[in-house]
Amino acid sequence: MTMSLPSPTSTPDPATPSDEPQASGAAEAPRRAIRSFVVRAGRMGTGQVRALAELGPRFVLPFKPAALDFAATFGRDAPVVLEIGFGMGAATAQIARSLPDHDFIGCEVHEPGVGALLKLIGEQDIPNIRIFQHDAVEVLEHMIPPATLAGVHIFFPDPWHKKRHNKRRLIQPAFVARLVQHLRPGGYLHCATDWEPYAQQMLEVLSAEPLLENTAAGYAPKPDYRPLTKFEARGLRLGHGVWDLVFRRKI
Repeated sequence: MTMSLPSPTSTPDPATPSDEPQASGAAEAPRRAIRSFVVRAGRMGTGQVRALAELGPRFVLPFKPAALDFAATFGRDAPVVLEIGFGMGAATAQIARSLPDHDFIGCEVHEPGVGALLKLIGEQDIPNIRIFQHDAVEVLEHMIPPATLAGVHIFFPDPWHKKRHNKRRLIQPAFVARLVQHLRPGGYLHCATDWEPYAQQMLEVLSAEPLLENTAAGYAPKPDYRPLTKFEARGLRLGHGVWDLVFRRKI
């Protein structure tokens, strides 16, 4: 389930500060914070457009700087899992169907992905998913109350392969420190990647966070609830690796 983050191109990323020195006088303008995503263009299929129009009002939550009431949002009191970057949503839908006693909030800025997940929600009658089409960092900061999440899923975020772009990776100490504040005691953080250098960085960063403890001796076996994607299955057939990391917030 790849997050909607493209590899760097020659086009500057408008949401991320440039690697080049600022021009004279730029210090007077406010700097934009590094976001958890880069928006990319994509075509919307007919079914995605229809799902967005018909199901968006019910399942897509508006972003606003106010704490989200989980029970009011889902109509029940259940454990809530946040997913950051659900891509086209196939794995998200499958997980939500397999865990009907949990509620899921997905953050994805890529509109075709939002439309695709809404289409699956409608076709498969999945009531326990809500979506933010917004930057997950801002959703966390403004709408997720502290110590409330039962879990967080971050599956196959953009690895930003080039060394000079590694700073754009989502899993960084400052972000993890912020993220863990929203996990309830005993809540888990599950990351997965198919890029070994990023897996190594993830393990280092997560292990260094004092409020987290590893559930495995290093990398974790793939939990049963995370489905094998077609892309992942193809990679495994070709001998590529996939690394899962599952950490819990200390009680």
